[in-house]
Amino acid sequence: MTTERDPGLQPERTRLAWRRTTLSYAVASVLALRAALRGGASATGIVACALCGALWVGFLLVAHHRIRALASPAERTPALAPRHALAAVLCTVAMAVCAAALVV
Repeated sequence: MTTERDPGLQPERTRLAWRRTTLSYAVASVLALRAALRGGASATGIVACALCGALWVGFLLVAHHRIRALASPAERTPALAPRHALAAVLCTVAMAVCAAALVV
């Protein structure tokens, strides 16, 4: 007698968490753009905004890959690959550094 694994709502909650985080990242990027352009456009501000946008796109790609993996009909959802986890962490840390540079 084999029983199928019932994942319950855990994959759905995880997908929603990735989507919320991606939305938060987008808001942070827009706020960075606003902060950089508030006192006039400088070269440093424009570079920081471009970097924030690139980091957002990188995080968006990792999140999209994870959301697709969670939506797969497999019996067991594969774990997040270490390189994807590292990419998400590096994007987040770099975004925090950019935000700190824009505030200071």
